[in-house]
Amino acid sequence: MSMIKEFKEFAMKGNVMDLAVGVIIGGAFGKIVDSVVGDLIMPIIAWIMGGKLDFSGMFLVLGNVPPGTAMTLDALKKAQVPVFAYGSFITITVNFIILAFIIFMMIKQMNRLRKAEPPPPPPATPEDILLLRDIRDSLKK
Repeated sequence: MSMIKEFKEFAMKGNVMDLAVGVIIGGAFGKIVDSVVGDLIMPIIAWIMGGKLDFSGMFLVLGNVPPGTAMTLDALKKAQVPVFAYGSFITITVNFIILAFIIFMMIKQMNRLRKAEPPPPPPATPEDILLLRDIRDSLKK
C-alpha cells in the first residue's frame, strides 16, 4: 500500500502535472506546425520554384520492384520493396526547424516581457525604525 501512496504523491506533484500538460499541448502544437508547413509554406515554395514541390514523394528504390507495382512510395512499401525515403526526412526536418524557430521566438518574447516589468518599490521604512535611527545618530554626535 505504501508504494501506491508514494506513486500518488509523485504523480500529483506540480512538476509532473506541468510536464503532462506540456506534452499534450506540444503534441497539438506539432500538428499545427505540420499543417503550417504542408498547407501554407510548402505550396508557396513550390509556387516560387515554378512547379510542384513535394518532398514526401522523393525516394530511392533499393530493391527489385515486382512487375505491376506502381512507382509510388506507398505502393512500394506495400510490396515490401526496400526504399530510401529521404523526402520524408526532409519534410520532418523542415517541420522541426520551423517548430524550433517558433519556440525560440516565443521564449524570446516571454523573456523580454519578464525584463520589462519594473521591480516593485522597496517597502517604506516603518516610523519606529526611522525614530531609532535618529536617536542613534544623535547619540553618535
